[in-house]
Amino acid sequence: MRNEKKILFIDMDGVLVNLEESIIDYKSKHHYNEQYQKHPDTIPGIFRNPPPIEGAIEAVKKLEESGKYDMYIATAAPWNNPDSSTDKRFWIEKHFKKLFKRKLIISHNKNLLMGDYLIDDRTANGAGEFKGELLGFGINYENGKINEYPDWEAILEKLL
Repeated sequence: MRNEKKILFIDMDGVLVNLEESIIDYKSKHHYNEQYQKHPDTIPGIFRNPPPIEGAIEAVKKLEESGKYDMYIATAAPWNNPDSSTDKRFWIEKHFKKLFKRKLIISHNKNLLMGDYLIDDRTANGAGEFKGELLGFGINYENGKINEYPDWEAILEKLL
């Protein structure tokens, strides 16, 4: 009998990346025009160097070390910020080196992904229709509610 790894997709913004902190930092240093007020994800370069969510880097490394998962990054990139895709890739390489080399999926249709788990902070972009198990992470910024798995410690307890 073959021992196959489970497929695990991990969202970036709000799960690995503290984009909110990056937006707050931008606002403190720059004029925050009306376009950015409504759509802060269109700020040029906003995805390049945001800080990681507390415990995210270490938790992902523990998941990798467990040998239980074939892991991928599954993220959406704002259509009106085409550099965001490149910036997200650079962020992944900075924090994970080659761990996710050729394992970055950028899609607004996460419901098309085939796997066992998806760690995401919200149900948008098809995450709510993911065919495997959606592990609601952290705070859903769209409704302000805390998800079932509030932090990486809770995720590790579930998956390890």
